[in-house]
Amino acid sequence: MTQVAVVYFSHTDVTEKLAKSLIAGAQSVTGVDVFEYRIEGRHIVEGRFVDLELLSKLTTCDAIVFGTPTYMGGVSAQFKAFADATSELWCDQDWSGKVAAGFTCGSAVNGDQSSTLQYLVTLSNQHGMLWVGLDSAHGYKDHGINRLGCQLGVVACAPDGLADEIDLNSARYLGARVAQHAARLAVETKLPAS
Repeated sequence: MTQVAVVYFSHTDVTEKLAKSLIAGAQSVTGVDVFEYRIEGRHIVEGRFVDLELLSKLTTCDAIVFGTPTYMGGVSAQFKAFADATSELWCDQDWSGKVAAGFTCGSAVNGDQSSTLQYLVTLSNQHGMLWVGLDSAHGYKDHGINRLGCQLGVVACAPDGLADEIDLNSARYLGARVAQHAARLAVETKLPAS
């Protein structure tokens, strides 16, 4: 069984809706189990993320998808507290070789959401993970996804606090894509050397 984790923070629930759509996409792939974790204020004590059980569980997953709203051109403080706590795993590269992806939302069409995704890519690369983005160029081979044209991951715009259906479809698509890549890598690493 391939294990995909979705770790996110959501304040207005748009990010949570993206997470749920991404999870549905991942679960559509046979042989994939999804673990969902929503970062909440109680997981942060004096500015430090404290759920060590989660960090241990994530080392057993084949893929980790990160989600956060974009605040002031970057990840939320709650997500950053989680990311900072992963530095303990970075020392031993416990996440090296795992599949990674990300999603974010903002209230403006160009609210610097790409900066948030770039941070998530950097976090993943620090851990030696393999980043998976979208493979659907908006306006060329339109699959009804990626309306904002970001290839790096899912970018949503919700000025009214409501998730757009195309953004939810993009998250579903990315979830399936991550699960497929994670499942394929899991099989390849278990094959005997020839």
